[in-house]
Amino acid sequence: MKKTILVFGLLSGGLSALMMFGTLPFIDKIGFDRGAIVGYTAIVISFLFVYFGVRSYRDNVAGGRLTFARGFGIGLLITLISCACYVAAWEVVYFNFMPDFADKYAAYAIEHVRATGGTQAAIEAVTRQMADFKLMYANPLSNVAMTFAEPFPVGLLVTLVSAAVLRKKTS
Repeated sequence: MKKTILVFGLLSGGLSALMMFGTLPFIDKIGFDRGAIVGYTAIVISFLFVYFGVRSYRDNVAGGRLTFARGFGIGLLITLISCACYVAAWEVVYFNFMPDFADKYAAYAIEHVRATGGTQAAIEAVTRQMADFKLMYANPLSNVAMTFAEPFPVGLLVTLVSAAVLRKKTS
């Protein structure tokens, strides 16, 4: 069981890290709007290993039997390993390649409100939010927590679906 979780967790996390590093040369061309789409698409693709890991456990370790609870547990552990790899990759990217990310994102968010016809009060509110965001993001612990919160809900959803689809009472 431990081997299955570790192998598929590292495969999932490795793929998400590889895709993150692979987009680095194009980050300015992608932009923040499409960056979210590209990023979450990469996360979803990497979490396919949760499904394959749960299926591998069912077929190779559990003799073809799998309860929802066991499948959920296996998938959750794979997800946690994958998310840890994602966070580690982002910390390397952020501190070594994109230390100005928070500033650029704040400028983008403020300009987006301005460009979409936001009122002066809305622009000032977003400016205050972005100042708070930059302060929080400068703290490594909150940076890690916010980064972990990006892929985890996706992994949790994939885990729930995988455990439900792959459960099997008899061999």
